[in-house]
Amino acid sequence: MSSQNYQVFWQEALKQLSEEYKSNGKEDEFKIWFKMDYVEDHDNVIVVNVPSEFLKIQMMSRGYVEQIKSKLMEITGQSDFSIEIQYNNATPVSAPVTSQEKVEVKPVKKEEKKADKKESSGKHHPQLMEKFTFENFVPGDNNNYAYSATLAAAKNPGKSDTLNPILLYGGVGLGKTHLMQSLGNYIYQHDEKAKICFISSENFFNEFYYSLQNNQMNKFKNKYRNYDVFLFDDIQFLIGKESLQEECFHTFNGLMEHHAQMVFTCDRPINELKGIEDRLKTRFSSGVCIDLKPPSYENRIAIIRKKLEIEQKVIRNDVVEYIAKNIQMNVRDLEASIKKIVGYQDLIQTEVTIEIAQDLLKDTISEATGNAVSMETILKVVADIENTSIADIKGKGRSKRLAETRHIAIYVARELLEYSYSELGSEFGGRDHTTILSAYNGIADRIKTDPSFEKRIKDIMNSIKEYKKI
Repeated sequence: MSSQNYQVFWQEALKQLSEEYKSNGKEDEFKIWFKMDYVEDHDNVIVVNVPSEFLKIQMMSRGYVEQIKSKLMEITGQSDFSIEIQYNNATPVSAPVTSQEKVEVKPVKKEEKKADKKESSGKHHPQLMEKFTFENFVPGDNNNYAYSATLAAAKNPGKSDTLNPILLYGGVGLGKTHLMQSLGNYIYQHDEKAKICFISSENFFNEFYYSLQNNQMNKFKNKYRNYDVFLFDDIQFLIGKESLQEECFHTFNGLMEHHAQMVFTCDRPINELKGIEDRLKTRFSSGVCIDLKPPSYENRIAIIRKKLEIEQKVIRNDVVEYIAKNIQMNVRDLEASIKKIVGYQDLIQTEVTIEIAQDLLKDTISEATGNAVSMETILKVVADIENTSIADIKGKGRSKRLAETRHIAIYVARELLEYSYSELGSEFGGRDHTTILSAYNGIADRIKTDPSFEKRIKDIMNSIKEYKKI
């Protein structure tokens, strides 16, 4: 194959895959994982380039390279070729690699790490944690929108009405503060003169109260209304603090007039914050509000491997999988578990087996799984809310109301559990996976067009998460 002829096939293969992903509602997934640029082809070898080693590993291990190879075989009618992947000036690695194969993350050589450190050396902003960067963040289906939005705002701070302010909300340990500080670090690395503030709402309150008590409010106002970048963590702390909310309102307006880039974080959706003035809620949500959800199993694997790559450590694949399967809701718990495993290996100078890992992490995993959502809980809560029975949800009844309840339960289960469509089919009375997929897509489509229905689903999901078995 000549390079001129093959480049056309390559572009057509990507075009067709893009259309397939888009039609299945997975356009964002395609944009993340198919960043493969054609370089050349020779001797039945196609060479492509990807942005980083991490992306190369993920594309191969997730089976995306195999997908494009299959598409190329379909278009060209040829099968006797291979794909080689390089990143920047890296040595190409042959593909395909099936999604079942293990990918070992090699530690970075000390010489390479020193070179990287020297190249990126610069002043460190005193309020921001150096480790919180976009490079150290692992985007996935659960957080790619938040990642893309904060990165775009970091590249053009304060320039987009859509991305200013940004409100990131979600549970503990899902990456809100990481992304917020990544934005600050990115801006500071490119402009050390930028005036950047990162502060929690609690510390903001303490400083506000001190200024009020000591007649220094003018100094306080002049300080906080003249930043270029304002990063405000945990706005739920403002609940019930009327004087502080008044000051936040005026601070927000001052920053907007100054065209400052603002990012806020919260532990829940803005409309669920009782005890905060509507005008302040409107300010917080006047840009874009983004929900960060718990990472999928594949994303948890990627997070663990990225952490190991940064720390230049290696642990066994079965231990990596054990951690990812048992810690589902919190990235901080994932990182703490890795730290414990790596610390044990360094101290004892022996490889941690799955048996050792189970013993080391028994308390962490017991706590994590103790609050995990189960299929039993989902069915019980949905049945109670919709005033029906679990047997009816799983049964053959086809009334409009019962079918809707069943479809809601299927949608919620797919969102909250690590179940495939086939596994869900088994749970819901032995239904075919295509029936389950159709039910899920029906609810997903309705959520996009019906705000009241979206709220109804969110309320059900919140009830499930808060449900405690007696």
